[in-house]
Amino acid sequence: MTRFSLFFLLIFCLLHAAKAQEAKNITLLDQWFSDTLTTNSSLARYSGCWGFSSNGNEYAVIGSTEGTHFFHITGDKLTPSGFVEGRYNSSFVVHREFKEFGNYGYAVCDEGNSSLQIINLAFLPDSIQVLADLQDDRFGRIHNLFIDSSHSLLFAFLVTPIVNNNPQSLVPLRVFSIEDPLNPTLIWEGPEDIPEVHDGYVRDGVAFLNCGQDGLRVYDFTVPTNPVYLNNLPFYQDQGYNHQGWLSPKGDTYVFADETSGKRIKKVTVGTEYEMEINYLFGTNFENNSVPHNLMCTDELVYCAYYNEGVRIYNIEGEPVEIAHYDTYQQNSPFNMNGAWGVYANYPSNHLVVSDRQNGLFLLDFDKKLHAQGFQQEPFGIYPNPVARGQIALVRSVKDEINHFNVQLFDATGKCVLSVHSGHFSFVELYSELAQGVYNVQIRYEDYLGDQQICFLRLMIL
Repeated sequence: MTRFSLFFLLIFCLLHAAKAQEAKNITLLDQWFSDTLTTNSSLARYSGCWGFSSNGNEYAVIGSTEGTHFFHITGDKLTPSGFVEGRYNSSFVVHREFKEFGNYGYAVCDEGNSSLQIINLAFLPDSIQVLADLQDDRFGRIHNLFIDSSHSLLFAFLVTPIVNNNPQSLVPLRVFSIEDPLNPTLIWEGPEDIPEVHDGYVRDGVAFLNCGQDGLRVYDFTVPTNPVYLNNLPFYQDQGYNHQGWLSPKGDTYVFADETSGKRIKKVTVGTEYEMEINYLFGTNFENNSVPHNLMCTDELVYCAYYNEGVRIYNIEGEPVEIAHYDTYQQNSPFNMNGAWGVYANYPSNHLVVSDRQNGLFLLDFDKKLHAQGFQQEPFGIYPNPVARGQIALVRSVKDEINHFNVQLFDATGKCVLSVHSGHFSFVELYSELAQGVYNVQIRYEDYLGDQQICFLRLMIL
């Protein structure tokens, strides 16, 4: 074989290896896809996803060109449990979103002759029922919605009311009382000084509004008929189209994404008076114009549905570090807004659901409790250490950076008593059914230069 042939063989192998590495610290449990649904020329059938729990059961929802699909998560499976056809059913449907409030679901669409559909969820997983389909001077096309359950308020973003089949003027934001869940009552609309509110996050009456080209605003809707302006970020570093964000449970961190090629995710410190300061910019493949879309966060983790990059998970306790990913979009496309659209990560279990525009709904497993913890040891740590016999000890790479390594345990005589490979995870579990004593742990891995390295640790079993 010539040098020329060897060179191209090497390039092929490197490209194949890069494409094959589709997951890190995430396991695919199930995927739902239907090729019978109406599609467009880019084969995009799906849009937003959501999740919720009821009576000990977990459910997932995904929007499509034809309507809203419901699934009961049974073990590691997505079991279909209902479908609601949208008033507008077409290959032109791009945006369909859903939120829940008690036993009621609210579904919207931002194309065509659409409406607000209110769905009875009380009889899941056996059945669902459309209770209302509202299209009038209040509702029509709606880009997205958010529900502040503590105040029984529904926030509808980018509303185009439709009266007698005639679309009316676009309204940036409308706020409805859903004290009567089947009869939303309009109580406020605005702001009057900007053309749009693309999306928002609301908790306990305080709304973080993503205003597209006008940045980020914060309002107090405690008195919803007379909201109070609190603060804003009209200009900021690495600014694009301010698309969507999420507030941490503690309320001191807000994370948002600009839906613009090459722009990074922003981690914002939120003060007691809602003053805001961006302290970190982070993301995946932004150098090649990747685009983050929808995200959720905890105090420690950010889950982002990244167009063309799948779901990406970052630890944000300090400087954000990517610790896990799963690529839902293995196709090659010059268009950088295919692939992952939405993510839902608030289940009590380790489940995640991700919607992909071309590939449907993904059910994934991610151990969020494990990856919200950090180790100080370099480059690997063992926790707990010592460990009681019969319990589990974890060998984990610092900052979850290394996810292909081999672990071997040697007893006092030098005999290898256990050998484990990490697969595509940054940790391995050691089941300590071994005799009590001290074991030498040998970890073999490649560093970032591709050189073989060995790390030596000790594990005590009590």
